Amino acid sequence: MKIKQILATTLSAGALLVAGNVVANADSNVTVKSGDTVSALALENNTTIDAIINANQLENDGNVILVGQNLIIPDGTATQTTTTQAPVAAAQPAQQTAAPVYHAQAAAPVQQAAAPAVSGSDSAAQAYIAARESGGNYNATNGQYYGKYQLSLDKLHGDLSAANQERVASQYATSRYGSWAGAQAFWQSNGWW
Repeated sequence: MKIKQILATTLSAGALLVAGNVVANADSNVTVKSGDTVSALALENNTTIDAIINANQLENDGNVILVGQNLIIPDGTATQTTTTQAPVAAAQPAQQTAAPVYHAQAAAPVQQAAAPAVSGSDSAAQAYIAARESGGNYNATNGQYYGKYQLSLDKLHGDLSAANQERVASQYATSRYGSWAGAQAFWQSNGWW
């Protein structure tokens, strides 16, 4: 009699484990719409940006997703990977780290333009902002903002060329923040510039 009870209990526990695994791996698929971002999809589906990037093998840290692209959205109850940042030096004030915004965009050829001469930390800050805003794509759009630095269309005055985007972005960074480094510090605190 005891052997039958142990066997029944073991089978019941095994069935629960199998059922638990099926529920925990209930990934879903979505088709990217204009204005979708990896961070918004992660938030809507209770998962992480890294989980979406890894599940879809996205390049450029997920900075570029295309309208109409099908994405696997991992179930948020699965084990999630987290990333950590290097400690900030004691002399610097503590900054909040905002999640990067990844904009969906229509597929278009990437234009290359010579960037104005920017040196040292300003060059790194300029690259930092471009990577987070558009993945470096001069044609990126989210419906309201356009280009490599996601500038409003009124600032570009109808000239969407790469050269104009570089010129306008540099003018904006220096007039509003004093430098690209200042613009990066603001972006890191607020998640936009």
